[in-house]
Amino acid sequence: MLTVCLLVCAMMALTRAAALPGDMPEKTQTESHLVKRSTSCSAGWSLFSGRCFRYVPKPMTWAKAERNCRSMGANLASVHSTQDYHKIQNLILTTTHQQKETWIGGSDAQEENIWFWSDGSPFHYSNWCHGQPSHFHGRQHCLQMNYEGQKCWDDVECNVHLPSICVKKGR
Repeated sequence: MLTVCLLVCAMMALTRAAALPGDMPEKTQTESHLVKRSTSCSAGWSLFSGRCFRYVPKPMTWAKAERNCRSMGANLASVHSTQDYHKIQNLILTTTHQQKETWIGGSDAQEENIWFWSDGSPFHYSNWCHGQPSHFHGRQHCLQMNYEGQKCWDDVECNVHLPSICVKKGR
């Protein structure tokens, strides 16, 4: 009899666990959603658009910043929309209390004016400042954001030391 009781209890628990989200009481749905969100990015990372972002304040060259991001399982950030850009800007602002020029993952080092993201995603969105990219004497191959007053994008020499933004997929 004890065995049957345990089996019935186990089946009820499994049935409850397998219930569709719409079948759960509203309070339970909210709680499970919050738990899922809070574990999507590890400490020090911020979640938006299904990706985890991290501001790295230490100034480095573009290549060292990319290598640093890779050491954390990430890449320099790719930007795919105006919303992404503003969220990244807000992350920098809340961390530093200013809009600092910062490395993101764009580069045209392999071929002039053929831009790509270091994370391999398509380079469809851009937010270039007026007159940019300028390719000054063919030496500007890396992408910085928050350039000057317009806070837009600028190509710059890759050996400049700037803080950076890393990105990785959320869990």
